[in-house]
Amino acid sequence: MFKHIKIHSYETGLYFRDGEFRGLLSAGRHWLFDPLRRARVDIVSLRDPWLVHEKLDMIVKSGALADRAVAVDLKDHQRGLAWIEGRFSQILAPGLYAYWTGMRDVRVEIVDARAVRFEHADLKVMTRLPVAHRLLDICTVDRNCAGVLFVDGKYVETLAPGLYAFWKDVAEARVAEFDLRESTADVSGQEIMTADKVSLRMNAVVTYHVIDARKAVCASDDARQALYREAQLALRAVVGARELDGFLADKDAVGQEIEQALRRRAAELGLEIVSVGIRDVILPGDMKELMNKVTEAKKAAEANLIARREETAAARSQANTAKVLAENPTLMRLRELEVLEKVASAGNLRVVVGEKGLTDRIVNLL
Repeated sequence: MFKHIKIHSYETGLYFRDGEFRGLLSAGRHWLFDPLRRARVDIVSLRDPWLVHEKLDMIVKSGALADRAVAVDLKDHQRGLAWIEGRFSQILAPGLYAYWTGMRDVRVEIVDARAVRFEHADLKVMTRLPVAHRLLDICTVDRNCAGVLFVDGKYVETLAPGLYAFWKDVAEARVAEFDLRESTADVSGQEIMTADKVSLRMNAVVTYHVIDARKAVCASDDARQALYREAQLALRAVVGARELDGFLADKDAVGQEIEQALRRRAAELGLEIVSVGIRDVILPGDMKELMNKVTEAKKAAEANLIARREETAAARSQANTAKVLAENPTLMRLRELEVLEKVASAGNLRVVVGEKGLTDRIVNLL
């Protein structure tokens, strides 16, 4: 006939009869007359800041929570930031919520989610909690990078390095990130024919960096690949207009000409060319052998010319010496004495006298 209910000091009772909410039961002992078992009391703890119940809407509409709890009804375009005892707790999705007052300090901050990008002074604190990822798309633009923000396919702004968050289920937000540091594109294995019909293989390097991230994402589906294709075309146009000897003699000028050809197109892609260089030039086997023979012939001709010049210089020197000796007998005699001195110092000097008067000449000479 009677139902006994005991409620502790930190609890409250939700009293229902015939499925209808009738009020709150405070702490203490309660006796309910219920001969037909139509009464029900749900006991909830006040230490839990949130009142969670399947019939919360009936409880709120009854007005029984007026001095015990605060109800928050979030519309489709609203979100709630819940703080408990000064610490961030969770993000509330659209719906009806109620939190108890008196036991714990609870605060709900309501924000408008129609501004797709969520900005808050405590954003870093919020994004550390797993509950934030349920309602927010969180992204980070790294340092030395720029992020291009699109909302529902439309460009909004270019983001500097930092942490960003966007509301889910409100609009489609996408951030395209670009590295602003210098990058290189290897244009390798290019088969090109020169103006004098010589086929060669080339490898070039293009150094560039992004100067306009919006153009880089809007002008092409892949700015790097587009620059690679333009570099291929420019390389073929410049090298194909030169003969092999002229190309090999001034490869730096070829690189500069390719760079000038690429600058305009690179600017349309949001890029800036830093430099273009020819890294490798590979000739066919027969052409390489022919070039070696030409080089060898040139070097042999140069060596022969040098040898002839040295012989001519030596002969001219000998002729000058002979002329000086012929004009100066005393100098000739001194030169003879130097020769005899060298012969005598090399070993024993033996003199064989066979002609009359030769002895006197040798003595006089010595």
